Amino acid sequence: MPDAQPSNSSVMEAIVSLCKRRGFVYPASEIYGGIRGFWDYGPLGVLLKNNIRDWWWRQMVECPPIGPDGHPVDVVGLDSAIIQHPKTWEASGHLAGFNDPMVDDRETKDRYRADHLWVFEGQFPRAQPDGSYLRFALVEIGAGKDEATPAFEKRLKKLASKHGVPSSFTVRNFVDLTIEEIKSTWGPSASKTGTLTEPRDFNLMLFTYVGPIFSEENKTYLRPETAQGIFLEFKNIIDTTRVKVPFGVAQIGKSFRNEVTPRNFIFRSREFEQMEMEFFCAPDEALKWYDFWRGERMKWWVSLGVAPERLRFRDHAKDELSHYSKATVDIEYKYPFTDPDFGELEGIAHRGDFDLTQHSKHSGQKLDYFDQELQLKLKEQGVGDEEIKRRSRYIPNVIEPASGLTRAVLVLLCEAYTPDLARPSQMYMKFLPRFAPIKCGIFPLVNKDGLPEIA
Repeated sequence: MPDAQPSNSSVMEAIVSLCKRRGFVYPASEIYGGIRGFWDYGPLGVLLKNNIRDWWWRQMVECPPIGPDGHPVDVVGLDSAIIQHPKTWEASGHLAGFNDPMVDDRETKDRYRADHLWVFEGQFPRAQPDGSYLRFALVEIGAGKDEATPAFEKRLKKLASKHGVPSSFTVRNFVDLTIEEIKSTWGPSASKTGTLTEPRDFNLMLFTYVGPIFSEENKTYLRPETAQGIFLEFKNIIDTTRVKVPFGVAQIGKSFRNEVTPRNFIFRSREFEQMEMEFFCAPDEALKWYDFWRGERMKWWVSLGVAPERLRFRDHAKDELSHYSKATVDIEYKYPFTDPDFGELEGIAHRGDFDLTQHSKHSGQKLDYFDQELQLKLKEQGVGDEEIKRRSRYIPNVIEPASGLTRAVLVLLCEAYTPDLARPSQMYMKFLPRFAPIKCGIFPLVNKDGLPEIA
């Protein structure tokens, strides 16, 4: 009879426990009780992370893939500052649009993302004799209502004895409730209704002050993404290197987001590392490059040893696109805490000319590109001078493959975790050799005199 397989929740708990026990990941500031959403990478964790970082850099910059035109893609590197001029974030739209809807519970002092809350409405005979719906169970779930249902059923058993067995119930997202409906809703840990606030925008950027005076004039922000530093240096890179459109600029670095509810270990944290590449191309070739990078990035994740059946593409609907995006697809992974569903791993976005256009407007600097090769091609085709002038100078479109280095560490930990009840530890970690923190070891098989020293 085969050994019983552990549940997904117990697997995730085991991975978190192993990470601390074996020196992969520690809670930050643990001797002071920890600080939510921040993690330190131990001796094995930093080796694993560096192996992934080096592989991404090698595959994206040093040995980039062959493009759809049959030539190697041209990609250069950059390491931009974490703190940029405050106008950067005004131009990029982060000050106005980088928000999550937030809800507070006035009784428990808990805070939630409104779109991560699912409200269960039921007809409970003893609570509502007139048969009207009562919104009594509010469950915080990250992925969707399918995940929320099992958690709701546990709470239902407790509350049914008090309010009666419901004849039916429906599921709605908190952001769809009216003000009156919010007032009659129990929070996840509340003892009564009416304790939840209406959703309000919460900006995710962490701020600080530059210089000795703490004033609005000296206020700036820790970057929420590495991409903007690349856009600010677009002109310098064009002027000081031999790159020609199409080309990419790659960067690996830390970013910061003041997440309302950091959760699921290192999956969603407030300090994390990103691996991003901004690929600049002619507007009429943007869709071709968007499709190209979709395929290449999926191949890269498989090259890490990730099982293809635990990866998938998910295209964003129009109503969930970021303010800068013309199209976005996520590469998703089946994490233990999302199984049987999937969670985000990497996003490939068609950013159009939004970023360069915005920074050009706000800075007064020209960030367009003169395409000499296109100019010659149009002349050979007999195109008129005015059209050649119009078409050969343009603001490049951008295709952005953006992934989290720390999230990649989590995925490889999940992939490597292998239960084996025949072992004393009942598990082992199975990495591809190039990513293993330790490549090999020499150990004595018997404890005889001199053998341990030789080993």
